[in-house]
Amino acid sequence: MSKSDPARSATGGPGDARLSRASVQRFSLYLRHLQRFVREGVQTVSSGQLAEILDLSDAQVRKDLAYLGNLGQPGIGYPAQELIAALRHRLGIDRTWATVVVGIGNLARALLRHRGFEQQGFQFVALFDADPHKIGQKIEGLEVHDPRRMAEVVAELQAVLAVVAVPAEAAQGVTDALVAAGIRGILNFAPTVVRLPEGVSLVSVDLAVQLEQLAFLVQLNQGSDKPDVEKQGGLLDTP
Repeated sequence: MSKSDPARSATGGPGDARLSRASVQRFSLYLRHLQRFVREGVQTVSSGQLAEILDLSDAQVRKDLAYLGNLGQPGIGYPAQELIAALRHRLGIDRTWATVVVGIGNLARALLRHRGFEQQGFQFVALFDADPHKIGQKIEGLEVHDPRRMAEVVAELQAVLAVVAVPAEAAQGVTDALVAAGIRGILNFAPTVVRLPEGVSLVSVDLAVQLEQLAFLVQLNQGSDKPDVEKQGGLLDTP
């Protein structure tokens, strides 16, 4: 099985406790808000500001950011630019990740049009689709290749990551081919479970499941008897 939890082997440095997956996920949220603060001209940010935005405790924010080193000063806060640089380094996005996309349907086209990925260090370098009518086309400046050329193209472009947006029945075969081609991390949008060898990381996104969770929360909020449900599937509440 692949490692779908990037935090299992993540440490804050020699002797530090292991990071939880929730902490790593919160790093991305901190980064988004810090980048917005900087665009607005803010130079120093407090743990209280981040805590209020994300509905966390100050202590939780300080605990998370402590994994990045001694960046903050009591009563002053964190230098926003330094904190952004530390978060990008910890998340591994202070480099460019060459990424391929397999399955060029509407979802993939929407992803390719989103310019935010490149700003965060993810560069789409090649597209693949088994449809002979799509092979050879150029979409957002990238040529659609025959999947049979996957190993050659991945090696040539030194791609490391892949986005899979194919039908469920094709997902396992596609991921097997990507792994054989040298891909080390896969973002899977296919609504199915795929199995990968140890050493290849997997993150799966099932949009139908997310909508089901949203429907549950809306229904819950409309009822009078509301059990205690963790925010965002435990993303913010889990230490």
